[in-house]
Amino acid sequence: MDLVAVAALFTDLTTVELVHWVELGWVVPDTEVAGLEFREIDVARVRLIHDLRRAMDIGEDAVPLVLSLLDQIYELRSGMNALLRAVSFQPEEVRAAVLAALRTDGRVAI
Repeated sequence: MDLVAVAALFTDLTTVELVHWVELGWVVPDTEVAGLEFREIDVARVRLIHDLRRAMDIGEDAVPLVLSLLDQIYELRSGMNALLRAVSFQPEEVRAAVLAALRTDGRVAI
């Protein structure tokens, strides 16, 4: 999607503001094509930023921190899912040992 199409998804988002978000590095669209090309993941990021700024009234100075924390949560979830997939392919005795270790650790409830 191009800049105008993405901004048009929101009644209160101008192309100027969207370009500002890109300049701040909050959204990183594809720049290998002419102009700015927003992929589906970029549009989702714009929706998130829009919600942070409008619905949650997060100030411009706090947005980078919030985005950084949300990005870290996403990376942690992705890593945890990869770990769970890897464990699921292990023999039963390995899976049982992992579950037992988690239960005795006291920090993870399964």
